[in-house]
Amino acid sequence: MGILSNTASICQFRVEGNPPAADLFAWVGERLNGDGFRSIDHTAEELSVGWVHIDDAKESSFVSPSTFQRDHYIAFSLRRDQRRVPANLFRAHMEMAEREFLIAHPGLQRVPKQKKEELRDAVRGALLSKTLPAPSIYDAVWDTRTGLVTFASLSPKMVEQFENLFKQTFEVLRLVAIHPFARAENVLEDSLKPALGKANGASTDNALDLIKDNRWLGWDFLLWLMYRTMNETSEYRVSLTGPALEQELFVAYLNDRLILLGGGDGGVQKITVAGPQDNFREVRTALQNGKQINEAIIYLEKQEHLWKMTLKGEMFHFASYKAPPVKIEKDNRTDEVSEREAVFYERMYVLEEGLQLFDSLYAAFLGERLGDGWSEQKRKIEEWLADD
Repeated sequence: MGILSNTASICQFRVEGNPPAADLFAWVGERLNGDGFRSIDHTAEELSVGWVHIDDAKESSFVSPSTFQRDHYIAFSLRRDQRRVPANLFRAHMEMAEREFLIAHPGLQRVPKQKKEELRDAVRGALLSKTLPAPSIYDAVWDTRTGLVTFASLSPKMVEQFENLFKQTFEVLRLVAIHPFARAENVLEDSLKPALGKANGASTDNALDLIKDNRWLGWDFLLWLMYRTMNETSEYRVSLTGPALEQELFVAYLNDRLILLGGGDGGVQKITVAGPQDNFREVRTALQNGKQINEAIIYLEKQEHLWKMTLKGEMFHFASYKAPPVKIEKDNRTDEVSEREAVFYERMYVLEEGLQLFDSLYAAFLGERLGDGWSEQKRKIEEWLADD
């Protein structure tokens, strides 16, 4: 699903580097245009990757800023077209080509290795030329005020493809993933940042180290939220800037589905607990046996509005992120372009509001986790887990 759908799976990055000091949007348009998508429909090429309009995946010209600029946002999509030959079909045609070669060369009992490679290339090329490329579209939105880029895919392959093409297009810029430690640095009040630095388990500033050596952030956050869901208030206050008013009340809780991971005799074990969680009894048992909550569905409610997301604890990716539906009031004067832009702004508003609530929830956790009262809170959690 695209980023403008009411449900999307997203990850976020921070843009680092120094773009030209002149007109940013003119420069962005020039760079996007240089790596615009090129169709391979009428060729035999196997793969094509490039940028297209977020509103129209057939269009790849970014000469006019209106094609990608939405106020302070830059909106575009990654398009990836690839031809694929089914393995069974390729195998059948390859066997036929080898038989024909051996018939034409009766003195040979098998196809020589070099000739087999030639036949393989020829068969593959012939089949590719008869196969239509399958398109895949992945939306991206760059908020130039905050420097955050939101990308609508969690596929490791596509995330890497997006990062590489972004770097190729905007040579002076790079993307840095917003993982749990990076998000903690963003939401944490200054007085607690020394405590976060002290708790940092990584020995370098490399993103992979910060992720791998600080898994405790995701584990402790989801454990803390599960405990509070069952034993304490689920009410929190907005503490960060964004669409929602600061100090506004909202509700946050876990329910429906959790995934736990932990070591075992056969390696890493994965436990999925699905359905309404009345007392998390099965989850509590798994936690007592050394498992950690690695993924969970989080609900966020503010007044009559509801957000629902599956949080991937290791990376803080948001899968199946469902926001309140966007409804645009239309009249006879509303044209298609105006309607699309109105949908975009409303969609970004509700998406960012949900992330603002999540970040406020995360900040509340960090305030406890890095504060003086964590040892007492941890004792309460352990007693609750042990209580049958």
